[in-house]
Amino acid sequence: MAENYFQLFELPQGFAIDASALEARWRQMAARVHPDRFATAAPAERRVAMQWASTINEGYRILKSPLLRARYLCEQAGCDLQTESNTRMDGAFLMRQMEWREALDEARESADPAQFELLGNDIARARTELETTVEALIDRQHDFSGAAGKVREWMFIEKLATEVQQAQHALADRQH
Repeated sequence: MAENYFQLFELPQGFAIDASALEARWRQMAARVHPDRFATAAPAERRVAMQWASTINEGYRILKSPLLRARYLCEQAGCDLQTESNTRMDGAFLMRQMEWREALDEARESADPAQFELLGNDIARARTELETTVEALIDRQHDFSGAAGKVREWMFIEKLATEVQQAQHALADRQH
């Protein structure tokens, strides 16, 4: 059995991956353990196939998502992200975080779709910058501790992006 999801999918371990190779390998592996192929098998065989299918699907889900993949790589390197207990962040990022929160509050109050759009674009740019930084920290510098800090920031950005989308949908629902 593979020691990690990269080995499971026969991919080099790193942040930058070949997404099409991942998908092709996932399809191939998932087809091999599909429940329909084990419909007439013994219960123990069906259970093993189901466990493999679950492992394959979870590995695919994690490796397909850049954020989850970065988190997984940090954890594989022995870096505990301490997402629940470690809320320390760079001072500049904390200031940016407060600015985004204020912008979200203002967009909600004004009910102006353009403000949501601007905020969403700013968050998307920050996400792209973080993804590039995390890739460099993991693949080139092998600085998993530094990457873990950036992953925590990235997790905040994803949560904020979701809040912005929800607020946009709520506004659209009210306007229709």
